[in-house]
Amino acid sequence: MAHSVPDMLIRNAEIWQHGRADVRIAAGNIAAIGELQAVEGEDVIDARGGALLPGLHDHHLHLAALAVARASVRCGPPEVNDAAALTYALSLPGENWLRGIGYHESVAGMLDAATLDRLAPDRPVRIQHRSGRMWFFNSIALAQLLERAPPPPGLEREGSRWTGRLFDEDRWLRDTLAGAPPTFAEISAELAAMGVTGLTDMSPGNDVNMAAHFAGEQVSGALRQCVVLAGSLALADARFDAALWLGPAKLHLHEAALPDLEETVSFMRAAHAQARSVAIHCTTETELVFALAALESAGSIAGDRIEHAGVAPDHLVAEIARMGLHVVSQPHFIAERGDQYLRDVDARDQPFLYRLAAFQRAGIVLAAGSDAPFGSCDPWAAMRAAVSRRTTSGAVIGSDEALPPEGALALFLADPLRLERERRIETGAPADLCLLDRPWSEARTRLQSGDVRLTLVGGSIAHNRVDQAPV
Repeated sequence: MAHSVPDMLIRNAEIWQHGRADVRIAAGNIAAIGELQAVEGEDVIDARGGALLPGLHDHHLHLAALAVARASVRCGPPEVNDAAALTYALSLPGENWLRGIGYHESVAGMLDAATLDRLAPDRPVRIQHRSGRMWFFNSIALAQLLERAPPPPGLEREGSRWTGRLFDEDRWLRDTLAGAPPTFAEISAELAAMGVTGLTDMSPGNDVNMAAHFAGEQVSGALRQCVVLAGSLALADARFDAALWLGPAKLHLHEAALPDLEETVSFMRAAHAQARSVAIHCTTETELVFALAALESAGSIAGDRIEHAGVAPDHLVAEIARMGLHVVSQPHFIAERGDQYLRDVDARDQPFLYRLAAFQRAGIVLAAGSDAPFGSCDPWAAMRAAVSRRTTSGAVIGSDEALPPEGALALFLADPLRLERERRIETGAPADLCLLDRPWSEARTRLQSGDVRLTLVGGSIAHNRVDQAPV
């Protein structure tokens, strides 16, 4: 976890949903709130009237993939938008593997080995599709992989030829490349600078080994945030502690290859038998219909949740509400991908894209996550998108789905183990805090990560720029 600090007094803070007061932190918790006097040996920070918020929690991301993405080449919008730009992106000299991320077929069609051989013939190349479920390889990369391991079922073949496309085989790829999980130090520090004190990792392949890696990163101080680890059924056998919690069992649906319904129901029942909720990836209407049908058969429990709910017509919103399910959305996809949605998504479905207010009007518990690295990891960018509903070009999608700034912030304040409960700054609560350099009345008009001055996780400083003047 983050480096420990002495007990602390934060003076003159505008405390979220409380008002102006001082906050004393002792033994990692909030010890007192009110008009307080400093005591000997206590660090004192003058908040200067800045807003003091509960630390932000990203309720859906993929931390290992995000850490690796920092060393990868962007191969899709908005950085790369056509074949010429892709060719340039892949032109980096070198003999070792080149790893590309974020590809979308709008750039140069659906890639295959022959296409990548023309674009990058001299080194092994692998490129991940923006959806996260597909990889593309050139011939050199394919040859190296197949020298090391037999082809998996997800490696596409046309006749006697491998196409260079791999579907849903991340574990095979990782094992074949003998890749060790990355360190989280750099990305953890980046998230802390945005006021993020907690993460829910939603990678479906998370298992006992990955849980051990997360725990080791926390012990070393590389990973500063508290973590809820979702993933496989086998994850229930891992060891967890005060900063690493067992999360839902993750089910990743793909409309083009939906799993057997009875097997899906069995998976859900097995998760429930572990006293775990299920979290179901649903970006399309078809996936959502399938998920709701499976949950209806399995029987839903408190905490079962739909991830993304990318297309949710009114009748399915009503079903989600009837079944008491939660939804974890990605508001920033409207900003990042909205123009692509306007080109690719049927006009009749566009009002139902990544809805927000409609879920709340239906009484559905709603939270938000970044889905990083498949979206920006900046929660403040997601808040801005939730308020504006604007695409990069300035078009508005679903204006009646917009939230006020306070509602957008609340999407990141939910208790990660009980999404229906908003975390508060109160005596006895963990000192997971985010201090802004200005009052909320000003910050709400900006929603900028650069406004974060200080981030505390369990009373320890994870990010500190208290001596810098407001920007």
